Amino acid sequence: ACHARHPRSHGRPRRVPSGRVSGIDLRAADPRVRLAGIVDLTAMARGSLTERLPAWARAQLVDPAIGFVSSMPSGGRLEFVTDSTTIELEAVFTRLEYGGVTPHTATIDLVVDGEVAGSEALTATDVIRFPDRTSLDFEMVHTDPSVIRFDGLAAGRKHVEVWLAQNATAMLRELRLDDNATVEAPPPSERRRWVHYGSSISHCMEAEHPTGTWPAVAARAAGVDLYSLGLAGQCQLDQFAARTIRDLPADLISLKLGINVVNADSMRERAFVPAVHGLLDTIRDGHPDTPIVVISPIICPAAEDHSGPTLPNLDGRFDVVERPDELTVGALSLERIRELLAIVVVQRRAAGDSNLQYLHGHELFGAADVDDLPDGLHPNSAGYQRMGERFVSYAFAPSGPFGRPVA
Repeated sequence: ACHARHPRSHGRPRRVPSGRVSGIDLRAADPRVRLAGIVDLTAMARGSLTERLPAWARAQLVDPAIGFVSSMPSGGRLEFVTDSTTIELEAVFTRLEYGGVTPHTATIDLVVDGEVAGSEALTATDVIRFPDRTSLDFEMVHTDPSVIRFDGLAAGRKHVEVWLAQNATAMLRELRLDDNATVEAPPPSERRRWVHYGSSISHCMEAEHPTGTWPAVAARAAGVDLYSLGLAGQCQLDQFAARTIRDLPADLISLKLGINVVNADSMRERAFVPAVHGLLDTIRDGHPDTPIVVISPIICPAAEDHSGPTLPNLDGRFDVVERPDELTVGALSLERIRELLAIVVVQRRAAGDSNLQYLHGHELFGAADVDDLPDGLHPNSAGYQRMGERFVSYAFAPSGPFGRPVA
């Protein structure tokens, strides 16, 4: 059983129930709790903000949006071993709102010994309120911290994972357990570490559960340890992203590239190809032999054979912006980006990088899947589930780039 308590709804200060203790202060890293998929914590007045990019990388940002989306812990979770039958998490979550509507459900998932044991929606959170999707003006609305409670868990030691919402920022405050319960960090794992970099289609704000992002679906099915750098709107082949991946421990790496370059119309062919090479060069500085899969964009009907930028129209579907013919030279459509990525991979493999592979994005989500592409750009939960399953079938098969040879 699980339920969420929001102190303001009771009209009185929160009290810890009898038989409970304040357990672990999460405002600073605690060796008993592994912050998986999270590189850093930033101390704030109301808690510690989860970060997926290191502080030195965030210092190089000019667009505040990337700092915001990198603090949304897509793929982030708290891992520990405990005999507690109750788990409470107190945190401050912040979501986006447009015109009075929060577009996506935000949930916390509890996984016990590898199985999803509970899920709870976040109903009362801080909100960054925009009048519409095109406005840069916003209002910040605060509420009390949320307390998410999962109880009725089986007695005995168990490996617990608290998967944080991928579409809300999280300021961690406290983890609470049964009185006299034991808690310790998970033992060293033999699971391989998979680092994935991508756009909103890897961040997966539209997924109904944090365990339902396609990288999470794939990682859980394949039994690997996920570090997700899915950064909504911000997969622009930045060197700080490349250096972050270079410096992270990684046994497997995947890079889903191209859609944000078209969305923002941020590069032409001249800049894009060297940027892809530069990204790979930097990553290879730290991971010279690690298997890398370069994934091209999934289908986006409006931009398949037309260059960007893309913008949502009045019905919320994404469409391209027309431009004069004289401004189309070197502009990138998704078809052209796929061709260029394939050429880069072939060229580098010919130069000796046999651990580099290319995957056409339509293999994960193509023309037959567009019914699960409600806004013309982002899959829904069913689409993300299929993407994760298909990536497992491709990458983690015995003969796949992430497969292990059959003994």
